[in-house]
Amino acid sequence: MVESLHPLLKTKYPLIQAPMAGSQGARLAVAVSEAGAMGSLPCAMLSPQALRSELEVLRSQTSRPWNLNFFAHSNPPPDPQREAAWRELLAPYHREFGTEPAPPGGARSPFSDELADIVEEGAERGLPAVVSFHFGLPEPRLLARVRIWGSKVIASATTVAEARWLEDHGVDAVIAQGLEAGGHRGHFLPHAKGDDPADPAALLGQAGSFALLPQIVDAVLVPVIAAGGICTAQGVAAARALGASAVQIGTAFLLCPEADTSPLHRAALRAARDDRAGRPTALTNLFTGRPARGLVNRLMAELGPINGNTPPFPLAGAALAPLRAEAERRGNSDFSPLWAGQNVSGCSEDGAAEVTRRLAAGW
Repeated sequence: MVESLHPLLKTKYPLIQAPMAGSQGARLAVAVSEAGAMGSLPCAMLSPQALRSELEVLRSQTSRPWNLNFFAHSNPPPDPQREAAWRELLAPYHREFGTEPAPPGGARSPFSDELADIVEEGAERGLPAVVSFHFGLPEPRLLARVRIWGSKVIASATTVAEARWLEDHGVDAVIAQGLEAGGHRGHFLPHAKGDDPADPAALLGQAGSFALLPQIVDAVLVPVIAAGGICTAQGVAAARALGASAVQIGTAFLLCPEADTSPLHRAALRAARDDRAGRPTALTNLFTGRPARGLVNRLMAELGPINGNTPPFPLAGAALAPLRAEAERRGNSDFSPLWAGQNVSGCSEDGAAEVTRRLAAGW
């Protein structure tokens, strides 16, 4: 009997494992792809050599479809005044832990010709079935390179306006990212004329997954992929009922043995999952300069979680990095980004293949 495949993803199950930079590499993507869904490799924090290494794992360990995820942001010019204010805000914590802030810099790179060249180096051994983008799309010239690969292009939208913009710019599908989603918000259009889309004010008007999804389904003709707060088979079924063509899920995989989630992050996730009171999540710009959802910790509680002194994305993390490293060395996650969606109930320590099959049962 021939296996029936999803028309867009070419996978057995209509599921995408959400790319989670800092918490996973190719190992998780391979496990999910081999289980019949689409594994994803987050590329924004990978050096060129690291990207080569991760691509080697993908190409050598699975022949099934996989997704490469890139950011499409523009790096901002330095803002010495804002950087100084940020460092002053962090100074008491650095004194407490005996650390010094690192020089300004960013740890996340947008999609570029250099990264495209690396992907093309091993073209004869396999290219991504899907390339997904966060924070909009790269310039048309770069997008044309992806099209030459034969890859489908998908991207995140947090509003109907963003979904329409993406459709107008030729994506094959839109990811409807609800406000419950863990990690960075994918918003890229300003809330009002003249606004900076990376500013927290851009969060105004953004909706939860099951409010956003049917609106985007009605607004565009391309397939819509639901994302945000979906962590169980029941959530998958609800997304399908509201018109989703597929579902993207991240938080449910964070405790899998194939994930690279740190021990401190795992401990926080377990505590949040098992605590009947529920450890809250919040959107914060403290760790990178752009709103992202994670479990609330000391830094978020004391400085924000949204703070206007934070340098623009992706520059905020540099001054924080030595403090985070020293705190983690002491077994403390108070200065670490503990990315997670609002719903951690489905976080499982089973293997990624078992989690994939369990989620797919909701379809």
